Amino acid sequence: MRIQRILYTPQFKENWRKLSSRVKKKAVRQEKLFRQDVFHPSLLTHKLSGKLANYWSFSIDYHTRIVFRFLKEGEVLFVDVGTHEIYK
Repeated sequence: MRIQRILYTPQFKENWRKLSSRVKKKAVRQEKLFRQDVFHPSLLTHKLSGKLANYWSFSIDYHTRIVFRFLKEGEVLFVDVGTHEIYK
């Protein structure tokens, strides 16, 4: 599935600003892969459970994730970015 449009929550934007420049560079590379194929193997995309059951996540690196939600065909909402703490 290709993604044409990504929307960002205020929470995502706030936590994005807190990331190091090194992690931001990795995130930009991963987002390019994500736009081409949401389920590219290196993204480790997976559905979340519990209170986040309507959300998905993919990896930027070993510690950092982006939580997102599918809106409609080709469009997603990036909800949050950060370490596993964002799942709480």
